[in-house]
Amino acid sequence: MADGTTDEAVPAGRRRGRLRVYLGAAPGVGKTFAMLDEGWRRAERGTDVVVGYVETHGRAKTVAQLRDLEVVPRARFPYRGQELEELDLDAVLARRPEVVLVDELAHTNAPGSRHAKRWRDVQELLDAGIDVVSTVNVQHLESLNDVVEKITGTKQRETIPDAMVRAADQIELVDMVPEALRRRMAHGNIYAADKVDAALGNYFRVGNLTALRELALLWVADGVDDSLQDYLANHGIAGTWETRERVVVAVTGSASGEALIRRAARMAARAKGDLLGVHVRPSDGLADAPPELLDAHRQLLEDLGGSYHEVVGTDVAPALTRFAEAERATQLVLGASRRSRWAELWKGSVINAVARQAGSFDLHVISYDTSADGPALPRVRRGGDALSARRRSTGWAIALLGVPLLTAVLVPFRPDVALSADLMAFLMLVVAAATIGGIGPGLFAAVAGSLALNWFLTEPIHTFTIADAENAVGLGGFLVVGGVISFLATQAARRAQAGVRAGAEAEALARVAAGLLGSDDPLPPMLDRLRSTFGLDATVVEVQDPTTGAWTEESTSGVRPPQVERRMDGAELGERARLVLYGPTLAAEDQRVLQAFVAQLRSALEQRRLREEAGAAVVTAESDALRTALLRAVSHDLRTPLASIKASVSSLLQDDVDWQPDATAEFLATIDEETDRLNDLVGNLLDMSRLETGVLQVTAYPVGWEEVVASALASISEPTGRVEVVVPESLPRILADPALLERSVANVVANALRYSPEGSPVRIEAGAVADRVDLRLIDRGPGIAPDRVEHLFQAFQRLGDASSDTGVGLGLAVARGFVEAMGGQLEAEETPGGGLTMVIRMPAAAGPEVPVEPEAAS
Repeated sequence: MADGTTDEAVPAGRRRGRLRVYLGAAPGVGKTFAMLDEGWRRAERGTDVVVGYVETHGRAKTVAQLRDLEVVPRARFPYRGQELEELDLDAVLARRPEVVLVDELAHTNAPGSRHAKRWRDVQELLDAGIDVVSTVNVQHLESLNDVVEKITGTKQRETIPDAMVRAADQIELVDMVPEALRRRMAHGNIYAADKVDAALGNYFRVGNLTALRELALLWVADGVDDSLQDYLANHGIAGTWETRERVVVAVTGSASGEALIRRAARMAARAKGDLLGVHVRPSDGLADAPPELLDAHRQLLEDLGGSYHEVVGTDVAPALTRFAEAERATQLVLGASRRSRWAELWKGSVINAVARQAGSFDLHVISYDTSADGPALPRVRRGGDALSARRRSTGWAIALLGVPLLTAVLVPFRPDVALSADLMAFLMLVVAAATIGGIGPGLFAAVAGSLALNWFLTEPIHTFTIADAENAVGLGGFLVVGGVISFLATQAARRAQAGVRAGAEAEALARVAAGLLGSDDPLPPMLDRLRSTFGLDATVVEVQDPTTGAWTEESTSGVRPPQVERRMDGAELGERARLVLYGPTLAAEDQRVLQAFVAQLRSALEQRRLREEAGAAVVTAESDALRTALLRAVSHDLRTPLASIKASVSSLLQDDVDWQPDATAEFLATIDEETDRLNDLVGNLLDMSRLETGVLQVTAYPVGWEEVVASALASISEPTGRVEVVVPESLPRILADPALLERSVANVVANALRYSPEGSPVRIEAGAVADRVDLRLIDRGPGIAPDRVEHLFQAFQRLGDASSDTGVGLGLAVARGFVEAMGGQLEAEETPGGGLTMVIRMPAAAGPEVPVEPEAAS
């Protein structure tokens, strides 16, 4: 059965055997060795242990680990003219040991066996009450089969259901770092010597091994997590054990939700934990978040490696806390509330409610960054405009409604309440109106209040006559005090606003200074800050062409409005440079901050000019170095073969010397050899020139590696008898320009022959990896230090060359240029055991074999 369950029940009264599995990330990590070691330890303790099947792969250390363990003879099955050996299931059942060791749990049995898969044999052994110790690699797990194929480019045909391995009583990961496994491979402890280079260059690459190791660790960790959850459930433990971070983020569907999700994802990534997003949908089915935003947030969560969940609830806070506790979250991330204070008082605060109900998880409240460029400068209002319109409206409402209402309240108590108490009540009304609304509402409340006091509350009533002089003084004093309070309240508001503006100015200036120091090119971010600080539509730096006098944009921020009247000349930024502003006219108090921006913009422009000059100087220096190297190459490396040719020709032209046929043949061979060498040198120079100028023409179409390698070896002037070629014709064809690729391979092979010790072979092999086909050229030369690898591919570099070496150091530079122009890669790797391995990675061809139109390589 595919789910890994048994077909037959265990007979009543019989104990089912226990299964222990050693899981490895790749072949050679030591699974079989560990299985045999455990079997030997159990046997030493007196347990009846037999070896049912073990695959040693001819490894001496694995064979030695068998020691004196009893080995059950294998069953033999004839198949296509040969005999295949398998686990003898009947023999093991008849022997009935306590423990049996069975290697390679995912193995497919030979035709004629009782079961098609070995894990089925193991199930029968377990049902018989026999304990089994087995091994399996992570690439054989059914759920990971496609992932492993994408990583390694190799499809595993032998798989085992995850449920079978998960059902094991014990799973132990046999772990080994990729570097140690590659060393074990290089020492010949895993594969035979003739297979080492191919394995290291394909399946056993560091990247592959690292990915497989992570897959194995995660798969085992998932099983450990499931075991922990079962333990907590079985023991009634409701709290969260922080063995793994689980970050839950509330998804509201708001416009700022994307930033909140990304912040939570970074928290989960730093903690190596899980990310879960939850949206609380109202149970009444009424107002909810826009579906398009929720879909976008769901997709973002999945792209960031998280999962999206929805719960239904009448109250958001309890729904969030219940979900977090059910998922055993360790952190809950919420966005800061954007409700007004009145809305929070009326509807309540979700954040406060969650904080009160939070149990064993941490609560994070993330504020929203409304402007990455900083706040705009507040305007200083003049006179009665020192306060906002909302505050002035509220003040006027207090004055207009407060005077008649307070009068209506005090009139019934006139016989019992003295005028001084009435004055105090109206004075508090004036203070409230003036503090909130400023001088206008305050003065109105003072005047209207004094008239109301005189008419309704001062004897004689209903007249503006005041009988008592003391009352007249009190009313006059009330009017004066009300006016003074109104004036002081307005002044205080203006000073407070000036303080806020001063702080905003200081922050803006600090941002300008920080932008100048913290950016390679501070001009664009400074224009952004200038625009946001003054609330402008656009800010533009223009420069003037010294010949035509026309002004062109150097840098801009924002979108310019179509209205011409929105344009303002900001300031001169130096000779032939100016700042242009688009938007509302700046106030006088903005000029100080504007001038600070102008000074920093001048510095930014100067920095840009100096940077351009420095870049030009670097280009000039590189050109000078290239010219020097070229002159050195021409003067030495080109002159050397010319001198040999000249000497040979001059000797042959001597009339007074009768050269023997052998000597004549030697002169002609020298001329031929040196001419080929000179032709190669000139060809590399021309090729490098085409690459540098970007005029290389690429005509790519499907071609086989075996054709390219054969042509490349034929074109090399040096003897190629030491070259061993292992390039199967069955490999997929590659998409390349055959002429360019042939030249690249020839240059790499010539370099390998030049630096390999005399008599040491140079091996060429190829293999398909995912959607590409790699060619590996392996030598046993001196190799190169890792920090010098990139220098190999620089023009006119000859690292560690011998005094007899000829060449201008362009071969590998030209080879990489050609390969990259065709969409491939040329890389250098260390050869295990010493030497250098050059790898040419080319994309596999697809579709009909029709040449594509030539195009210039950039």
